[in-house]
Amino acid sequence: MARKSKIKSQIEALRAELWPNIEKMHVWNRQTSDGYSTMPRTISQLGAIGDALSGKGKPVMQTYLELWCRVYDDGFVNLSRQQEIAFASGFSGQRAVATWRERMKRLHELGFIDIKEGPSGPYSYALIINPYWVVASHKKNGTKNFPQDRYVALFERALEIGATDLTEYNKELAEAVQ
Repeated sequence: MARKSKIKSQIEALRAELWPNIEKMHVWNRQTSDGYSTMPRTISQLGAIGDALSGKGKPVMQTYLELWCRVYDDGFVNLSRQQEIAFASGFSGQRAVATWRERMKRLHELGFIDIKEGPSGPYSYALIINPYWVVASHKKNGTKNFPQDRYVALFERALEIGATDLTEYNKELAEAVQ
């Protein structure tokens, strides 16, 4: 039995033991329900690192997470519904869109996204950059407020889930130095 199938079977058995009366329709299954997005399993750790890099009083995680919830597997996000995106990012009131744009600008400055102008103004489209590579770049460059402890936790979790982006970045960096 393949490793994934075995793990899936073990999880299903444990879930059935812990919640014997739960009906399948009460558990969201991305293979039978619409509305799922693919994102890194380490998104919360990546967001916490982004918040640390952004500085006090300027958290970017909610905005970043909302972008991930709107992206397909190509990294491209259409930002034409800015009021709605700002609200979903946690901003409301008169300054909702302005505050959201500040967070978008900060995500862009930190390298987590690229932004292009278009029919909705300066923030019409976004491209989500591989967050592992962004974080590794900040580590390499010694960016102010870089949370080394969170990076180590991210690195360990990435190894645990089989995400090789950080090790590949470090390998390419080592080869470039030689």
